[in-house]
Amino acid sequence: MLATLSGDLCLLFGLGVLLLPLLAVELSRPRDGVWGAVVLLLGLVLVTSSDRLRGAPMLAVLCGSLLIARLTAEISQARWQALSEDEQQRLGSIDHWLTNLRQLGTAISSLGAGLGGVVKQLKPSGRSGVANKLWIRPEDETASPATTDSPEPSASAVED
Repeated sequence: MLATLSGDLCLLFGLGVLLLPLLAVELSRPRDGVWGAVVLLLGLVLVTSSDRLRGAPMLAVLCGSLLIARLTAEISQARWQALSEDEQQRLGSIDHWLTNLRQLGTAISSLGAGLGGVVKQLKPSGRSGVANKLWIRPEDETASPATTDSPEPSASAVED
């Protein structure tokens, strides 16, 4: 149960670290995405392997989680103190967070619309578009019957 609980917390924390550049640009750093993915992977392993973690391995997971929590607190404090007073006040306001959440929603909706367009391009529509085209080859009266059986297209078929 402890492994599942810590795995769920790691999944939430990893998702938060991945969304940090989108929600709080002032607090994010270039490699936050990588660390967020690592924490997500740790959470996934903890949730899926929770039945195997008993005894000493669970103690190791618990100590590792405490270490990660301590380092996260120190990093968060250092990043907060590196901000100017204006940035700290701006991050403390509700308007800043609502604006960033609206921008995130817009980005997600445009991503969904973009993926929908890609799916429409990849999915066949059921009609080939050539159902109404008339495939008529004019008969060449000067050609002999032996040349009409040749597999090469005529000049009028090449122009189409």
